[in-house]
Amino acid sequence: MKTKTDSCGVAKEDMEKVFKDFDELIAPFDHFSFCSGMIQGGQSFITSPLQFMSWMSLSPGLGSPFPWLRELKSEERGLYLIHLLVACANHVAAGSLENANIGLEQISHLASADGDTMQRIAAYFTEALADRVLKAWPGLHKALNSTKISSVHERIHVQNLFFELCPFLKLAYVITNQAIVEAMEGEKMVHIIDLNCFEPAQWINLFQTFNARPEGPPHLRITGIHEQKEVLDRMAFRLTEEAEKWDSPFQFNPVVCKLENLDLESLGVKTGEALAVSSVLQLHSLLVSDDEMLRRISSPSMSKNLNADLSKRVLQMNQRTLGEWLKKEPVHVYTPSPDLASPSPLSPLALAPAPKLGSFLSALRGLSPKLIVITEQESNHNGSTLMERVMEALNFYAALFDCLESTVSRAPVERQKVEKMLFGEEIKNIIACEGSERKERHEKLEKWILRLELAGFGKVPLSYHGMLQAGRLLQTNNYDGYKIKEDNGRVVVCWQERPLYSMSAWGFRP
Repeated sequence: MKTKTDSCGVAKEDMEKVFKDFDELIAPFDHFSFCSGMIQGGQSFITSPLQFMSWMSLSPGLGSPFPWLRELKSEERGLYLIHLLVACANHVAAGSLENANIGLEQISHLASADGDTMQRIAAYFTEALADRVLKAWPGLHKALNSTKISSVHERIHVQNLFFELCPFLKLAYVITNQAIVEAMEGEKMVHIIDLNCFEPAQWINLFQTFNARPEGPPHLRITGIHEQKEVLDRMAFRLTEEAEKWDSPFQFNPVVCKLENLDLESLGVKTGEALAVSSVLQLHSLLVSDDEMLRRISSPSMSKNLNADLSKRVLQMNQRTLGEWLKKEPVHVYTPSPDLASPSPLSPLALAPAPKLGSFLSALRGLSPKLIVITEQESNHNGSTLMERVMEALNFYAALFDCLESTVSRAPVERQKVEKMLFGEEIKNIIACEGSERKERHEKLEKWILRLELAGFGKVPLSYHGMLQAGRLLQTNNYDGYKIKEDNGRVVVCWQERPLYSMSAWGFRP
């Protein structure tokens, strides 16, 4: 049975438990005189956690308000921080800057970038909320960020650290490679397009697998896409070196550009090549739609044209899939207006307009790829409201921070770099940014399935052998707590029971 969720996408049962636990947490302190006037007539006037949070938000200048906060156990402190963060985010969303400021000050007494999981998360969420508040004063925000140095070497270094510290990318590469090997069986000329070409380990492993084929390796061409030339130069050197070691026919084609600006003509796809595409954590960046586009589609004439076009595309989908959606939603029609009744967020009729992604997928389909393997974050960080994104991000990044907590001790600077420069920057983009600045528009697998089917691609089941290889990788490296789950030929990688990354494979459908 499906769990009921509130408007923020959080299970109601979970939220009720959180507030029940919080009532139990503050119960022992009700008889303490927290400050002058808090206890009236021998009884506490605070009767619920929400009242408690309200009182806290109206108490400026408290500093660290209660000595007992320092005595809280880790679990209690984490629970308390969740309440503070949600209350503060609500103030930010409502534009109540004075209360938001008080909330941020209160959280700062408990949050810590080198503490336990919840303390670390709170540190980066408060930074993101503060950054959003500062954007109300563009001059101040720009001045405070004017000397910020963004080093390409540091960003690549942090991505490499994430590859080493967590198994997610390793698993994605193993499963992707096995899918490619099986799809290219018997092919003599193979062309692979890597939409985020920065890690040579994936393709080095592919060289080894291809060379084990009874008929020998194919002529392999890899087109690598990255916005930094030096990254592609490093890739070209390492892969060419590896190909020479295996005496494999190989060619590397570098394309220096951002994915959003990619001209598919530059990929140089040739007749007679068997084409495969690998996209690891990239496609969501193409979901960016600027405000002008949203304003235009909200006009009656544009809405009518968009509705007709989308209806035509929906009819091209797999009929069984479309039938399932129509059974669930027989009365809804697509409308870009948030004021009217709208379909379920997972309906093909409710997909947000994404002109860049739509045109990219259509152009990609025009290349007739034999296989496309897509890895994406399994969370909906593309909600239209701030609170939707805050609640989704809290759940998702709590699991990611917990992964690192279980794998790496708290002291190493490598862990702090991944948390600050990778996770922290993603959190900030999800929460503090809007419009074209918001690049981290992660969506769940259900929506990716619909988008790919609407674009004319057909499902290709991921390799069972690839999943076995991924399972062995977890076992041999003692990655306890990580799980791989298969559903209808697609894969989700979980931390405990929480899905964090999804993988799906697609092929050209005539």
